[in-house]
Amino acid sequence: MDVTQVETAVALQSFLRSLADQPSAESEAEAIERIALLESIKAGCAAAQARDTMRFEELRIEAETGSGVPAARRGRGMASEIALARKVSGAQGSRHLGFARALMHEMPNTRAALESGALSEWRATILVRETAYLTRVDREEIDRRLCSDPTTLDGLGDRAVDAAAKKLAYELDARAVVDRHANAEKDRRVSTRPAPDGMVRLTALLPLKQGISVYASLKKHADTIRGVDDRSHAQIMADTLVERATGATSAEAMPVAVNLLLPDSILSGSDDAAALVNGYGPIPAATARHMIRSSIDAEAMVALRRVYATPTTGALVAMDSKSRTFPSGLRTLLDSRDHDCRIPYCDAPIAEYDHADPHADGGTTSEVNGLGMCLGHNRAKQNPGWFVVIGDVDIGRHTATVTTPTGHTHTSTAPPPPGHSDPAFSQIEYRLTTLLAA
Repeated sequence: MDVTQVETAVALQSFLRSLADQPSAESEAEAIERIALLESIKAGCAAAQARDTMRFEELRIEAETGSGVPAARRGRGMASEIALARKVSGAQGSRHLGFARALMHEMPNTRAALESGALSEWRATILVRETAYLTRVDREEIDRRLCSDPTTLDGLGDRAVDAAAKKLAYELDARAVVDRHANAEKDRRVSTRPAPDGMVRLTALLPLKQGISVYASLKKHADTIRGVDDRSHAQIMADTLVERATGATSAEAMPVAVNLLLPDSILSGSDDAAALVNGYGPIPAATARHMIRSSIDAEAMVALRRVYATPTTGALVAMDSKSRTFPSGLRTLLDSRDHDCRIPYCDAPIAEYDHADPHADGGTTSEVNGLGMCLGHNRAKQNPGWFVVIGDVDIGRHTATVTTPTGHTHTSTAPPPPGHSDPAFSQIEYRLTTLLAA
């Protein structure tokens, strides 16, 4: 970096540190004024990030063009680098890149409102999202109508901002809106994500008519039987959804198939450390024992599979293979070890299994060289400038240091298995202890 670049970085770091050193507000009014000002600063920072995101893209495309990278391959992996820099998932990195492109190239008034703090990053995101499918001319017109005057959106809630953008889009290009609705049906899906207290959020994205029909059907059924037992209206709707989706006679009788990872001490009842459900997260030991006990009582098929871990580090025992692809047993082991995508800040489900040291370069198909990855990050890692180095597995849990094309490094450490606590001494002390014992 030249002198100007260094000075800019130092100034930004100094500003960040100064925020923590600010004296406390002297009055309620001052506190509110500072909260409002800090919100504007956050918006200005988002605009600055968008500018630098576009500059990053320009520099990368320029460098790859100069090195002869085919046009179709230029810029691959950039979203993942942005995600690592912003400490978010790869999917969120893609959204940040698209947001920056829209602001810098097609929505100058939205960008100006964000820079001045008149518009929050989330409200700017709403405008970008709701105009993404329009022509550039129509998008610029909505940008002008809604954001050229900073007071236009004053007092409007997020839903009102969303509705204003939708209304203008329909006025400018009704056909595009209709086509968008038709194409959206292709994105229908069902997904789950963990919720607190041993619960799961089951979400269905459905076409409007189908979604309303499903909800109305569940509600109508709950209306007719409410009061028969001590369940609430909402509980009846939830139980009916489970029964109709699974074909079980009742929600309680539904067979459950889960991958539950726990030490034998939890199984025997001598330990109350948290167990782990793959795809969900930690659950209390008592809950895990109840799940197993109730399954056995219901004569459901319960299978136990032993996974060995080293006592000191908690690292799961390796399972080697000469196969090019990861066999079923090894994939199960990686699922149990990694839980989610191993790229830092990404908690997407594991979709593929990658060789840290590429197989084409002699990398082995093993637990040590294997990484559970989401689809996006596994694709990004195949681009030039990306490489992964596995840490010393003899002195702790499995670690992988990811280096991006800009030379930045990010280290990922596999989470500890259930019931394991890291030793209270350093890796060097552990290595010396191991050598003395040998």
